[in-house]
Amino acid sequence: MEEKYIKHRYEPILHSKNEWPVVKLARERKEFVKKISELSEKRILDLSGNNPDILKEELETTLYREKLRIKQNPWAVDPDDENEFWGDVKSSLLHVNSESGLSKTDRLKVYKSILHRITSRYSEEIASNFKHTHYKFTRSVVQFGFSRLLNAARVKGFRSIFSTQYSLQDKIQITGETDQLRDLATKGTIVMVPTHFSNLDSILIGWIISVMGLPPFIYGAGLNLFNISIFAYFMNALGAYKVDRRKKNLMYLETLKTYSKEAIQFGCHSLFFPGGTRSRSGMIESRLKLGLLSTAIEAQRANYQSGSKGISAKIFVVPVTINYHFVLEAPGLIREHLSITGQERYYKENDEFSTSYKISKFLVKFFTKGSDISVSVGRAMDVLGNYVDKDGNSLDKKGRIIDTRDYFVSQGKITIDQQREEEYTNMLGKRIVEEFHKINRVFSSHLVSFTAFEMIKKRNHKLDLFDLLRLPEEEIVLPYDEFKATCELVLNRIKELKSQGMIGIAPHLSQEMDQIIIHGLENVGMYHAKRPVLKDKQGDIITEDMSLLYFYHNRLDGYALEKLF
Repeated sequence: MEEKYIKHRYEPILHSKNEWPVVKLARERKEFVKKISELSEKRILDLSGNNPDILKEELETTLYREKLRIKQNPWAVDPDDENEFWGDVKSSLLHVNSESGLSKTDRLKVYKSILHRITSRYSEEIASNFKHTHYKFTRSVVQFGFSRLLNAARVKGFRSIFSTQYSLQDKIQITGETDQLRDLATKGTIVMVPTHFSNLDSILIGWIISVMGLPPFIYGAGLNLFNISIFAYFMNALGAYKVDRRKKNLMYLETLKTYSKEAIQFGCHSLFFPGGTRSRSGMIESRLKLGLLSTAIEAQRANYQSGSKGISAKIFVVPVTINYHFVLEAPGLIREHLSITGQERYYKENDEFSTSYKISKFLVKFFTKGSDISVSVGRAMDVLGNYVDKDGNSLDKKGRIIDTRDYFVSQGKITIDQQREEEYTNMLGKRIVEEFHKINRVFSSHLVSFTAFEMIKKRNHKLDLFDLLRLPEEEIVLPYDEFKATCELVLNRIKELKSQGMIGIAPHLSQEMDQIIIHGLENVGMYHAKRPVLKDKQGDIITEDMSLLYFYHNRLDGYALEKLF
């Protein structure tokens, strides 16, 4: 990957806000919500085969899960009429069930009516409330606020409030295929898919989109983030539509997918985290949530079905990795990861962003640390995972231009084939994971954490992971010279992988190894009460928290580097 950083704010690719797809969508919000409701209803009826018994079962399942959610896991953002609405649904279902003389056709008609009420409610709940005037204000506030925090960290005293000595570009390095992304955003529709490690990711990506001169993207944000009115204002202003992860019923999921697919087809550039939620383990996501990803493929097929041709009909998938030295939420995330037994379970999501105070505290702590962040923009692909050239043409593995439309043709015409599209979604998911690993950027903190954990693991090779994590910290001491030599070994292998285009490396890894180690130890877990890796008084390497060390080590999982030990 070319090591070129954005040092300035790009000119917007669309100067008039009226040209922004999200503005056009906002103007048609009422009609769009109605369309989503109707299309979702049709999808669910098709899935049930218009069979009243199957539809009844789905309605009852939805009702049961929603009543359970209201009782066990209510949120402040939930509508005031939740109990009333679902109580009416229950009454309607009971009434149909008590009418033994109703024909199959009559029962289906009533069930359709109940379904319509539910999809209408879900569509209205999910839909974005984007307002361009709020977007401009929010963008200014985010940039001003982040810059003030950054300068407060570097410029001492009262003057830090007014200082412009440091900009966000000094802290956040944006590298990779930025020019291609800007160019393709004028030709087709972008679906950006970033890694997800921190609650800060959504705000950072929003700022980066703005810096690159791109129009606002729509993106799915957890409904819990709308619990706080001021945060809800910012999320709405930045183009967020609402995703309620508590709702696992078919009717909600189909409505959500319909919204995403139709918005992409409308031409709105879209962003979603394919991992679904923050990485609990610290690893780059390898198992992606394919639901929303499949909507990009559906939208591409629908574009071709509608007769759209050429590059303007294409949807481009752009992977992005966000690279941090440390993640503020790491202790909670790794605890949750280690507590998961592998079985799906119900749990209340631990929400660090439950109050305005916690949000402010989170941001202040992050930006008053001197640690760098880098954002790597990957090469764009089509929805089948093929790379595209600067003009947006899809390329096969030999670099020959191919027509994406052909992938959706059967017997000479574009057809809907769910099994085929599921396979395409799986293919795209695998390609995104591959690209995540290629554009992942190794920091000194990743290097020292990986090396320390693997050395400890080798010394205790008879222990499984959980026994290893229970080792008393006072018994873990790695002689510095041995640690340094092993870091050299690992870094040399990483450089080999970089030469093969399999990984990226931050510039600070070109220093002498002693300096790299100092840099890594200073940055990794710099905020945590217990440091994952540090030097003792004798200059040897120790840990104060094995679980945290494991979390930061995991960033280099997937490259077979453990074979060096």
